[in-house]
Amino acid sequence: MGLIVTVSRFAKIAVICAVGPISLSPAAELLMFEQDGCPYCAKFDAEIAPEYPQSEAGKIAPLKRVDIADDRRGGYEDIAPAVFTPTFVMMNDAGEEVGRLKGYPGRRYFYSEIEPMLDKLKPK
Repeated sequence: MGLIVTVSRFAKIAVICAVGPISLSPAAELLMFEQDGCPYCAKFDAEIAPEYPQSEAGKIAPLKRVDIADDRRGGYEDIAPAVFTPTFVMMNDAGEEVGRLKGYPGRRYFYSEIEPMLDKLKPK
């Protein structure tokens, strides 16, 4: 019976390798509503965007950019539309808004402003 289990494990590995990597959507995401010519969006891009994917926040809630001229809800029907740019909206894995930051407060305050939103995503 041990041999059958071993063969079965190898068969599963072979199937996984044949299929290739599977892309999983993130459990949560931070929507950034932006538009061309927005000076505060440009400031965010210069100060936060390069490091965000490697930050704790970026690992928990990857950034999803949304052009406000194309979509004011970021693909979610049940959230209030964004009006100003940038607007950051934290979404949980159930597709629910857990918090919103209107405007970009600068490098010094950005992470402290989104920290309460991140706390709502962490298991209790």
